[in-house]
Amino acid sequence: MTDTHRNASRPREADVPRGDSAGFVRFLRADAASGFLVFLIALPLCLGISLASGFPPVAGVFTAAVGAIVTSLLSNSELTIKGPAAGMIVIVVGAMQSFGFTGGADPAADLAAYRMTIAVGCVAGLVQVGLGLLRAGALVEFFPTAVVHGMLAAIGFIICIKQLPIVFGQKAMGEPIEVLRDLPEKMVHLNPAITVIGLVSLGILFGWPFVRPRLRPAWLRLIPAQLLVLAVAVPLGQWFDLAHDHYYRFGGQDYTIGESFLVTVPGNLLAAITTPDFTVFAGTATRFAAAWWVVMFALVGSIESLLSAKAIDLLDPWKRKTDMNRDLLAVGVGNVAVAAIGGLPMISEIVRSKANIDNGARTRFADLWHGVFLLACVGLAPGLIHMIPLSALAAMLVYTGFRLASPREFINVFAIGAEQLAIFVATIVGVLATDLLMGVGIGILLKFVFHVINGVPLSTLLKPFLKVTPVDDHTVQIDAGGSAVFSNWIPFRRQIEQLGLVQRHDVIVNLAGTRLVDASVMEKLHELALDFEQAGLRLDIVGLDAHRQLSSHPLATRKRVTLQMRRVTVVGDEAIEEALVAMVREEGATGYTAVPCRGGGRTPAADGGRALVRFETIVSAETAGRVLDRLRRPPFVSERLTAWIEPVDVLRLEQFLV
Repeated sequence: MTDTHRNASRPREADVPRGDSAGFVRFLRADAASGFLVFLIALPLCLGISLASGFPPVAGVFTAAVGAIVTSLLSNSELTIKGPAAGMIVIVVGAMQSFGFTGGADPAADLAAYRMTIAVGCVAGLVQVGLGLLRAGALVEFFPTAVVHGMLAAIGFIICIKQLPIVFGQKAMGEPIEVLRDLPEKMVHLNPAITVIGLVSLGILFGWPFVRPRLRPAWLRLIPAQLLVLAVAVPLGQWFDLAHDHYYRFGGQDYTIGESFLVTVPGNLLAAITTPDFTVFAGTATRFAAAWWVVMFALVGSIESLLSAKAIDLLDPWKRKTDMNRDLLAVGVGNVAVAAIGGLPMISEIVRSKANIDNGARTRFADLWHGVFLLACVGLAPGLIHMIPLSALAAMLVYTGFRLASPREFINVFAIGAEQLAIFVATIVGVLATDLLMGVGIGILLKFVFHVINGVPLSTLLKPFLKVTPVDDHTVQIDAGGSAVFSNWIPFRRQIEQLGLVQRHDVIVNLAGTRLVDASVMEKLHELALDFEQAGLRLDIVGLDAHRQLSSHPLATRKRVTLQMRRVTVVGDEAIEEALVAMVREEGATGYTAVPCRGGGRTPAADGGRALVRFETIVSAETAGRVLDRLRRPPFVSERLTAWIEPVDVLRLEQFLV
């Protein structure tokens, strides 16, 4: 099998927008317009993510604004939007709780936990800066795709579980399992007015994708679902008079509503700045927890950010590539800066980044404009922000969590392979039962177990066995032995990039000698082929004829199996031998045998028989079929040939595969 990737329509260098001073002026209108539309989406999400993390609402705005300014100057990622993300909620609230967060019961304890947590975020940002300087951006390549998706789905479940009570006007504290266990009771005691706002918001969020494509005029389709939620939820909040504390009676019961169900933002942004408490790293009771959360912040934040930047690169209309090490450095610097004033951790956020592309952004300055609009809105119109009901923000987070843990995710993973679904589910269960890092470890461990069961040599789990052979002046071949799996992919990728993208060669990756090629490597090879395509080069993936796919999906894991090969035998005039040799080599045969012989047909020759050649080659069934097709075409069709195919068992299969 050969997978060939060619570049059909690369944009001309002169037409590619650049995020420099000239690009700032040239694309000001497009970038500012996209930044404004992304701001409309980002505002409620920044507020909601901040509240769900236990931070003050304005902390999320600090993150988006500072991140937009800092990273747009340091990173070369042109279309990613930096800011707080739902995927970090679980990490942040976990840190807050370990430092004594009470969820509002003790404001002094909550402030102390908040200051300790932003100290952790500041140090984690320094770790990310170090990772960027050490060029550790490639570490994201280590994590198996099913594990990463499982981690994100688990985060989605946790977000949904913890935000659903808020939709119904209740509070949610404790571990996800505890909140889920208490959810039926909370729904029995729901606050009807708040629930109406929450359910209407959920209805809009889930229904808008179905209604939006059918809207006329077309400009209505540009309205983000989050903005529509605010347009409905804010008037509902005013109708229920949430701005004033009071009681109301419904169904024979009394309920309390008031300002506690609305977003609270300070009238003075400077007064909202909060400094970190670095004594968390000195205290006997907190230093070990602080070190743990630094690892979690840096690891999970870096993985999510790099994966998002990588995904947005694939969607970039101009096929620009992000320097992952530079982007990681920029995110680290941004996290240090924003934690110093009380903000949430930031990453490259994929939902807002996709909206940025859809809204016509050209350069990284669209991210800058989105941050400027956020800062201006919160700084100049805090009264408007205060009118937003908390249940509407919770509904937005429930929708975000559902998208992370959508049933479609399970279907997509299962399509790649049943073993991928097992790893995916194991990671989810591990995260829900323990914590993020332990859950990811469980998923990776199960992946290793599947590899060993499938016969991967232990010596190749962490180190690929590669042999490089020049084919011609412009092409090299890399023969892989043992296995090509997620855990040995980083050096494998480095070799391919060095020979191809750095030394400017076309590369043939021959996987015939591998016992297993896992789904993560199949996906990453195809992504790498796109990098070659954009560079005007060629990456061919060959040698998988003897590998069985574990599913019909093109990215499925491939396992080498014992196959019956085919012996193709041709008898004909000795003059045809040279053409036969050339033909079977073109079709991928690794060798042949040619033996002179004599023979005759029904009409005996005068000289006792003709001078013939008996030609044999052993190939796969697929190749044997192609050889027979070639024998039916010139120059062979004009010759008197006898050809047949018979199955054979071979001792060392790899000797007969390209």
